[in-house]
Amino acid sequence: MWQPPPHPRSLPVPATRGSFCSDFPALERALAAVLSPWGCRRRLPPLPWERSPACVGASAREPGGGGCCPGPALTPTFTASMISPAGPEVAPAPSPALSRRETRRPKLASDSDLRTSQLKSVDLNRVIKLLEDSNSNDEEERQLETLKKVMKQYETGLPLKDLAQIFKILNICAEKIQDQEAFIEPTCEILKLCGLPFLKKKLSDEVNYTPVTLESIAQLGYLMRVPSSQVRIQICKCIISFYHAEPPKKQLAGLHSTSANYKIQMAELGGLAETLVLSLALVENQLAEKLWVLKALQHLSTSGVNCKLMMKAQAASRICSRLNDADPSGQLLFRSSEILWNLLENTSKEEIVNQLSNLECIYALKEVFVNLLMHGFRHYDRQLRNDLLVIATLIAENPGAPMIESGFTKQLILLATFSEVKSHNPLVKGFKLTYSYEDFELKKLLFNMVAVLAKDLCAVQLLNEGKVVLALFHYVKPNEKPGVHDWSVAQYEELQLHAIATLASVAPLLVDDYMTCQGNTRLLMFLEWCVGQDPFFGQGNCFHGAGGRGNKLAQMRYSLRVLRPVVSLCDEAVNLDLCDQGAINQLLDILKHITNKSKEKEDAIVLEIQTDILLILSTLCENDLHRKELFGCEGVDILIPFMKMDPNKLYSGLGHNRLLFSTLDSLWCCVMGCYIAEDYFLEREGIFLLLDLLALKQKNICNLILGILVEFCDNSKTASHINTWRGKKDQTAASLLIHLWKREELELGVKHDQDGRIVDAKKPLVGSFQEQQGVIPMPANCPSIAIMEVSENMRAKIYSVLCKLGFENLPGLSAKDFVTLAIIRRYLDFKVGEVWSEICAELKEETFRPVTPDEEALKVISEASENVGKMVATLQTEMLESQQHQELQEEQKVYSKIQAIHKQREMVNKSWENFLTRTSNYEALKKAKRLQEKSIDASRSKSRPQNATLHSTEIKGLNTTIASGRLVTIESTPSELTGGPLADTDLALRKLSVRGGALKKIKGVKVLDPFKKDSVSVK
Repeated sequence: MWQPPPHPRSLPVPATRGSFCSDFPALERALAAVLSPWGCRRRLPPLPWERSPACVGASAREPGGGGCCPGPALTPTFTASMISPAGPEVAPAPSPALSRRETRRPKLASDSDLRTSQLKSVDLNRVIKLLEDSNSNDEEERQLETLKKVMKQYETGLPLKDLAQIFKILNICAEKIQDQEAFIEPTCEILKLCGLPFLKKKLSDEVNYTPVTLESIAQLGYLMRVPSSQVRIQICKCIISFYHAEPPKKQLAGLHSTSANYKIQMAELGGLAETLVLSLALVENQLAEKLWVLKALQHLSTSGVNCKLMMKAQAASRICSRLNDADPSGQLLFRSSEILWNLLENTSKEEIVNQLSNLECIYALKEVFVNLLMHGFRHYDRQLRNDLLVIATLIAENPGAPMIESGFTKQLILLATFSEVKSHNPLVKGFKLTYSYEDFELKKLLFNMVAVLAKDLCAVQLLNEGKVVLALFHYVKPNEKPGVHDWSVAQYEELQLHAIATLASVAPLLVDDYMTCQGNTRLLMFLEWCVGQDPFFGQGNCFHGAGGRGNKLAQMRYSLRVLRPVVSLCDEAVNLDLCDQGAINQLLDILKHITNKSKEKEDAIVLEIQTDILLILSTLCENDLHRKELFGCEGVDILIPFMKMDPNKLYSGLGHNRLLFSTLDSLWCCVMGCYIAEDYFLEREGIFLLLDLLALKQKNICNLILGILVEFCDNSKTASHINTWRGKKDQTAASLLIHLWKREELELGVKHDQDGRIVDAKKPLVGSFQEQQGVIPMPANCPSIAIMEVSENMRAKIYSVLCKLGFENLPGLSAKDFVTLAIIRRYLDFKVGEVWSEICAELKEETFRPVTPDEEALKVISEASENVGKMVATLQTEMLESQQHQELQEEQKVYSKIQAIHKQREMVNKSWENFLTRTSNYEALKKAKRLQEKSIDASRSKSRPQNATLHSTEIKGLNTTIASGRLVTIESTPSELTGGPLADTDLALRKLSVRGGALKKIKGVKVLDPFKKDSVSVK
């Protein structure tokens, strides 16, 4: 009995969705045109050597190859490199003259020479003529005998140069089978010869004889119309031999076998696979022939080219619809599934799925799958069952597939849940899965099927009736006591993770079932187990267990994946139940635990867990002050380290960017609106961290940060924090905001001159794209382009922040920043004017004239808006002129300072020159002395008080013109009373007096009153 080989496939092949269209009557008409029944006595399509020269030329030139010859013709496509320019299209017949010269040579022949001469002695043209001209039964024996001689001569293989004549003989024999069954055997023998490698004399023969070989091999598919089971089977064997060619035992002299893939390539170019698929309609009721055709198609489907041809012939639909045909051997199901797999792997999955998405195919697939599930007992049966389930999963991904209508969906849901939920359905009564690997794979595939079916809203009711949520929650618990006759620890972990992942797709669709099963309680308890200290070491071997080896991160990850979409539904009953069970504090503890544990090493799994927790908290705390208070300072302490993230990590690809987004979202939803949390955030310098992130100028986060700053500015303490912040190069927050405004307008294409002034006073905010788009009349309830533009860029948020900060006394701004600030200050006025301008344009576009008062009002509004633009432009010009004037003044001050420095240097140099002159020239010194004395006399007072004592200021004998120093010695309290350093010496009473800068000893000092201060008598 035939034993199928083991099946290697067990994983699903991804596919995408598409539409389905099939036309079986059209296929039948095409089949009738190509494969006509034998009773019509229709001749086979003419080969190139049967056509007239004109027809052959037309066939070579025209894509269809129609010419003037009747019947469909195969015209393969070739490249220029495949056919030699000098190569003949048809092999020439051997020259009789050459044969005569060779026979006249007096030379002893070897065995190979005798075999060669014997081959050349057979005149194939005469054989063809004999077969065509003889119509009587008396010549049958002669014809058969001649055919035996031909087969004897070519027992080692068919030369390429004789291929055309051999296939013509084959076609003639095939035509005679209807009336003369004796020709069945020679036809089969010739087909056996076709299975041998073709022979070539030159290396270039493979290229030169490509057209002939291509059409000859294509004829094998057309010969399937011959009403003989033996011939059809032999054709299939011949095709299979292309892939298992054996070298001939004997080799003719001077001839060599063609390359191993030569026939396979010719079959691909000749469209043999497409013809063979169409021939399935002829063998539907002949099991043996059908199995051989499927076996041949199985070999042909290993090539991508053949698979495309088979797809064109609707092979997937034809084969799948006959899966449930009776076949005791089991070959039909095996080979059909193999062909379907090859088609899915080598061609467009969408197109193959579309061909399979019809009731006939799905019914056949369902019956075969259920039959294998209930009655299959072999290892092979289970593998084949799983393969068919994968194909069914691919079909279920197509929204146009009638899975529900066929009843297949309901059966699959039942099979996915019967182990966990008791059912009285007869299909599963007494049925039980074993714990073999194939049944383990089946369980995972059924979970996967449930996840796929959940994408179809029409299947939600069936999922509800099948109690899928209850069955999946069966795995949301630790495997505490694994039994002997149960899944292994690794298998249970994989099923557990797969079930929880499936629950993430199903639970949001069945919220009532989720609440009935106490889903919040189960998930929170499971999360508590995930952070517990009990000994559990995950295997981490499966797809869903990535990153979970030796820990419980995988279980925590998928549990949060279930919780996040359920919470995101914003169902108040679900979220209230979750918060009442302390979910906020528990999630904060988990987040803190994960963060502290992963400080040294961060991977994608940990980052995803942190992101999901923050998103869940954001949804729970939004619009609820009490929950924000529960988040409180503890939550702020968790958010601050995430905001201090290294900016380079945002491009790591691990998920730091998503974590940052979720952190900002949590800040907005969990902190904003709670004054206690806001003040604590300000104390932790959170505004500085936000501005640091804003200074990165990442477009994808700037909009979100600006929105947070706008909300935070409602807190009176925020403005001082923003004004205090300094960035790189001492940049202020106002300067940063203005720079972001400039960059935004540059991207929008707003027109400004090189100094940033307004160019178009009528449209100071309109960008190039908005201007090109023009005005589109919209209904009154639809926002216009000018309104939608507000939410699409950051300008409105920048304007709002600066409004909260105030437009006066902003530090760190340049003149061009003030020019831009003038536009920002009038943003709201400009936007109102833009909306009114858009209204006027819409009225004009709709050829609607308002009444005169309204028209005048619109005109006044337009002029006022334009005047505002002109006023701002004038103000900008004045700012630039003032700045220019100020710069000129500063420049003049700098030049004046430089001039004073140079003048001072000149005076110093001149003074030094005068000093050198006085030193070197005595007459100049005397002259300078006279000038000095004259200057001193002129400086003295002319009126002298009476009884005044005059002191001489001249020092006699002093030959200098340098002024004396200002050193004066004043006698005060006696030094013996002060205990000075000279109290015990004679020098204590010696004083020095300054006279004209020279020091002299005083001759006599009389102390009048040692206790009087500031009393001095000098002799």
